[in-house]
Amino acid sequence: MKHRRIPQRRAAIAGGAVVALLGAAVTFQTANASDDVQQFEAKVLSVQAAGNLASTLGSRLGETDAAGAYYDADSRTLVVNVVDEAAAEAVREAGGEARMVEHSLAELKGARKALKDRATIPGTSWAVDPVTNKVVVTADRTVKGASWEKLTQVVKGLGSKAELKRSAGTFTPFVAGGDAIHTGGGRCSLGFNVVKDGQPHFLTAGHCGDAGSAWSDRQGGSAVGTMVDSQFPGDDFALVKYDREVEHPSAVNLYDGGSQQIARAAEATVGMKVTRSGSTTQVHEGEVTGLDATVNYGNGQVVEGLIQTTVCAEPGDSGGSLFSGDAAVGLTSGGSGDCTAGGTTFFQPVTEALARYGAQIG
Repeated sequence: MKHRRIPQRRAAIAGGAVVALLGAAVTFQTANASDDVQQFEAKVLSVQAAGNLASTLGSRLGETDAAGAYYDADSRTLVVNVVDEAAAEAVREAGGEARMVEHSLAELKGARKALKDRATIPGTSWAVDPVTNKVVVTADRTVKGASWEKLTQVVKGLGSKAELKRSAGTFTPFVAGGDAIHTGGGRCSLGFNVVKDGQPHFLTAGHCGDAGSAWSDRQGGSAVGTMVDSQFPGDDFALVKYDREVEHPSAVNLYDGGSQQIARAAEATVGMKVTRSGSTTQVHEGEVTGLDATVNYGNGQVVEGLIQTTVCAEPGDSGGSLFSGDAAVGLTSGGSGDCTAGGTTFFQPVTEALARYGAQIG
């Protein structure tokens, strides 16, 4: 990892200290005013523990001193981006690995706002990538001509805070994971079974249907539930209440004769290994690459606050389960590519849906 000069604007806070990051789980040394030397070592953490630490440090440091975090699966440590030595010391004391970067989270959010204000173009997405310390902007193959030129100029104007990439596919909601659910000739996938006000419900994608629509567990079958709320665009989640007694275990279909029990909900962390289950392509694995992503599916369908991943998906997988171990993480929204060539898929954080509905995994 390279040495990074502390920006001049942070020199007073940093006290002129210079830190060299020597690798994962390294011992850090910081001299205090009395010249005593204190040693810190990055803790080996589970994904869940790393996520909890990231949330704690994010609240403690704020957007001006930190710039996101990611989980290093090889060293099993939480890497936290910081822009001054005072924040770096706080990260080390808490057990994380501090990494000095150029742009704060506030600066990257400013770049995101500029993109929203000046480049809201169908077929585009953007998300903060803590590994590169940039907002990664992706344009699908439909972005051409004047739209491409406009997007290029906006990204160029953001300097080192943003990077532009191309996607070979087209960003679309995956209408058409877990078990298949059907309504009016359409098919999506069940996300997670939940409990609200003591009654069984399930979560799926908001773009799959509208409030009042009836859902069955097989094509042409009798309804097992009614969608009581649907949020799309903006968000992409919906709640369906079971109308009759059917089995509704807190588990995800693994399509190999087995299932994964789901005991809790968890926030996604960049670097987290995740698995998706859906009724079209069944089970696939990948990694979280971005958080708080914005994607423009076209026709005014813009969704914000999504999880960006390398997991593939196809039409019919919408609403399906994204999970890590026994933790529910997200609901399949949309993306580009397929499970032959690969692609990028976005997921609605399940924690937001649970909070909105006052529901619990179960």
